Amino acid sequence: MTIAEVASRAGVGVATVSRVLNGSPAVSETTRRRVRAVIDELGYEPSAAARALSTGRTRTVGVVTPFFTQPSAVERLRGVSRAISEGGYQLILFDLAQPDRFARLPVGGRIDGLLCVSMCPSESDLARLRTAGIAVALVDFEHPELPSVAIDDTAGGRLAVEHLLELGHRRIAFVGDDEESPWAFQSSARRRVGAAAAVAEAGGRLIVRRGPHDREHARSLAARLLALDDPPTAIFAGSDLQAVGVLEAADAASVDVPGDLSVIGFDDVDLARYVGLTTVAQPLESSGAQGARLLMEAMGGAPRRTCRLDLRLVRRSTTASRGKSPGTRNQMAAAGSRRGFIARMASA
Repeated sequence: MTIAEVASRAGVGVATVSRVLNGSPAVSETTRRRVRAVIDELGYEPSAAARALSTGRTRTVGVVTPFFTQPSAVERLRGVSRAISEGGYQLILFDLAQPDRFARLPVGGRIDGLLCVSMCPSESDLARLRTAGIAVALVDFEHPELPSVAIDDTAGGRLAVEHLLELGHRRIAFVGDDEESPWAFQSSARRRVGAAAAVAEAGGRLIVRRGPHDREHARSLAARLLALDDPPTAIFAGSDLQAVGVLEAADAASVDVPGDLSVIGFDDVDLARYVGLTTVAQPLESSGAQGARLLMEAMGGAPRRTCRLDLRLVRRSTTASRGKSPGTRNQMAAAGSRRGFIARMASA
């Protein structure tokens, strides 16, 4: 099916059909309805390449995120995909194995905008994107010149540790990301700062352990913490994924959670609900959707906006008052279910 056949069936010129497809106001409503009816009847779909040539727009948005299979990235991408589809755009996902690969992303002529999740292009990369006419927006990162969606990670770290302090814990550890990573991630460091400030105000000092962002390294770091002569009674993990690693280490060391060790994470991904993890919840899917909307606004020439999303504490079964064993039937059932789930993960 071609645009010429649509024009012939509708009794108009090819240019009129093109105007209808591009949303031009220079077509009467009666003609617009007739052309749309023929398009629907014939099932005509315009060539994306031809449209890009005629309008200078690809109607395609790119999303770049490192480690896109991580739970938090997956949940953000759900929101991105939904908002992009509702906006009438197609989506291309770019995965980065290393941050220096950004300069080699094949974006020229393929996309109208680029949404960067948990990272920001370098100034030279931003200059290249601007020259190509590609709008850029950020999720989980902030830049003074770019639209962005973020949370207050420092306040989130404080919220997590204040919960542990309220439960009577004073020897508290933090398991987070390696802050010298070439990715220059900021969230874990800010959560650590907020947590350390809360512990200091209570007269203590946060025990800090950092490593690559994955479950296995978190498990190893937590195992060493639990082997100390005076181990922590509570651990705040910089993400739910790392918190699951902490739970695995506790299970391997036969440390009761939450009787001997309270564990709290950050994000509230689906996995956190399965293991009954207490966590600081951020609206991951909403942040992805909001970031996509800001990007589409930027592509339309709207002024830069920055959005801050709210955090909340979600209490589940991995935190309790210091030295208090799970006593109720529901608490014991939750602990048993969690241990079973972790055992299945370990053997997978």
